[in-house]
Amino acid sequence: MSLFKYKFEVRWSDIDANRHLANATYMEYCAQTRMAFMNRYKMGLAQLNRWGIGAVILHERYSFFKEIYADQTVIVTLEVGGSSEDASIYQFVHKFYLPDGTHCATAEATGVWIDMMLRKSTTPPDDIVEVLNDFKSEKTKLMSKEDIKNLPFRPENINPEDLVVGL
Repeated sequence: MSLFKYKFEVRWSDIDANRHLANATYMEYCAQTRMAFMNRYKMGLAQLNRWGIGAVILHERYSFFKEIYADQTVIVTLEVGGSSEDASIYQFVHKFYLPDGTHCATAEATGVWIDMMLRKSTTPPDDIVEVLNDFKSEKTKLMSKEDIKNLPFRPENINPEDLVVGL
């Protein structure tokens, strides 16, 4: 198994009012790590456009263990935590580490590949499947459509009148 790593220098603008890494920054670091991974392994925007597919995150969750502060260096890792047999469903696991090896947080992002014209789930090209297979571990779980159906939140439409905000 390979482990992809991406390094960040925590900037002032990455910090929240509590003087530690902001929740939104964790999401941004995960997204940037995924894009760097995809670019490194020839799955960047140009290739995705050529294939007519996109990677869509459906669910993301985090666990935090240790605060990260301004001016620290953070290494965010990426590995494949899950994949369907045809790789149309995937899950990336990101771990946040300080250079001394301290594990600060873990994130899990579950998504699907979509056909950009049809806007429906699709199987990615073999090039992508091969790369994803290289980043699996013995802990990688086999996923199915049931995993998507069992995500913790479902759409709950409401009457638009219930959305009127009073002064």
